[in-house]
Amino acid sequence: MSTPLLEARGVVKRHRNAGGLTTSVNTVSLCIDAGESVGLVGESGSGKTTLAGILAGMTEPDAGQLLWQGRPLPTLDRAGHATYRRAVQYVFQNPIGALNPRHRVGSILNRTLRGLTRLDAAARQARIDAVAEQVGLDQALLGRFPHQLSGGQAQRVAIARALLGQPRLVILDEPVSALDVSLQAQILNLLDQLRDRHGLAYLFISHDLAVVERICPRIAVMRDGAILEQGRRETILHEAQHAYTRKLLEAVPRMPKRQHPSSAC
Repeated sequence: MSTPLLEARGVVKRHRNAGGLTTSVNTVSLCIDAGESVGLVGESGSGKTTLAGILAGMTEPDAGQLLWQGRPLPTLDRAGHATYRRAVQYVFQNPIGALNPRHRVGSILNRTLRGLTRLDAAARQARIDAVAEQVGLDQALLGRFPHQLSGGQAQRVAIARALLGQPRLVILDEPVSALDVSLQAQILNLLDQLRDRHGLAYLFISHDLAVVERICPRIAVMRDGAILEQGRRETILHEAQHAYTRKLLEAVPRMPKRQHPSSAC
């Protein structure tokens, strides 16, 4: 069995509030193989985004362990940590809110790339132009401010920014929840194309099992900070073990799905 690209083992995260300590991620274990798309599904407040922040290195867990290509993160040297930060990128749920409103799109992408690489100005511009073309961003949009973008355009900018550093894994937090059905289909098709082109792994977070079914060969179901069940798409959809999963399945219509080979660790 191959070593997972990224693995969480028994991860725990607690938050202090007026009522004391609340456990938002409760002993979660999850792995993502290179080139694999894993869906993480659950209702709002289930802990999905907190877990994603831990996996992306934005939040420290209170217990448990993260391993990057089989090596615990604390054992990585400075170069290893830099590689990890560049290799794992995040697309936020609200793309316009995640973009600096004071800068034009081209400047936002250039600043991101400057922070991730040592490319000179000409090489940065060449990569920005190439990635913009791959995600369907017209060159004219690079001169706009975020508030001048439509929801679909802003999501393409967010995806482009995530791709600039040539990542291995992209964490997508509800990337189509704010879009209408036709735009959802366009973004999902784009994500399919980018995955095939670059060999990307995805962690695709959603409250909508129909969307996750469309793009992810493996699905994990999360509730109250814990993963209730996980497995191959067909198993989760047709042989769900938990009533909560069956409830999610009953709540949404099916979307046409594209077949992909599945893997698990």
